[in-house]
Formats: sequence, structure tokens, C-alpha cells
Amino acid sequence: MMNLLKPAIAYFAYLFATGFLLGTIRVLLIVPRLGERTAELLEMPFMLVAILIAARWINQQYLSSAEPFQRLGVGFIALLFMLIADFGVGVFLRGMQPLEVITSRDAVSGTVYYGMLLLFALMPWILGRKH
Repeated sequence: MMNLLKPAIAYFAYLFATGFLLGTIRVLLIVPRLGERTAELLEMPFMLVAILIAARWINQQYLSSAEPFQRLGVGFIALLFMLIADFGVGVFLRGMQPLEVITSRDAVSGTVYYGMLLLFALMPWILGRKH
């Protein structure tokens, strides 16, 4: 059985770094002009492209001969890392209360955000189904 941790960490790290960069741009430049909801929704297509690129790369580099359950495992391990990191950023960098990290999202953009997290977890498996 292949080690799923290395590709999961690589997948998570690529998307976390991309999200951190885009999030910084969003908070500093777009939110003051357009508001939180619009800024977050404008960021989502860029994150979707990043998810597609990262998942394709992970599949090519680490999962070319993987079984479907292994691709799902990588995606969901990476999702776990992303949720932990998101929680950590909220609590330790933004000074939020633990429950606030989960409940403070805008109803519209927050729903899209959690949908994107699900796509993030599933994308290595989705793209791997073509082979």
C-alpha cells in the first residue's frame, strides 16, 4: 500500500499557499472596495483553477498507478490538514474564538467556500477517474 501522507501534504501545501496569497490580496485590496461577500466570491474561480492544477499534478507525480480509494484518501487527508490550518489561522492569527472560526462565515460565500473544500477533497479522485 502506498504512503498517502506525502502527496496529501504536497496537495495541501500548494493550495494553502495559494489561498494564503489570494486571501491576503482579497483582504487588503478587494474587501475594502467591494465588501467581504463579493471579494470571497471573486476569489473562488481562482481557487478552483488552483485546485484543478494541484490535483492534476498530484495525480501525475504521486498517484499515477493509485487505486480510487487512495486518491480519495489523499484528498481527504489534505482536507483534514486544510481544516486544521484554517482553524489555526482563525484562532492564532486573526484572534477569533474557536466556534467563531466555523460560524462567522457569510451565508452565501461561506456555503461556496465549504463546497470548494469538498471539491478540493474529491478532485484527485475526480481527475483520476479519466484514466
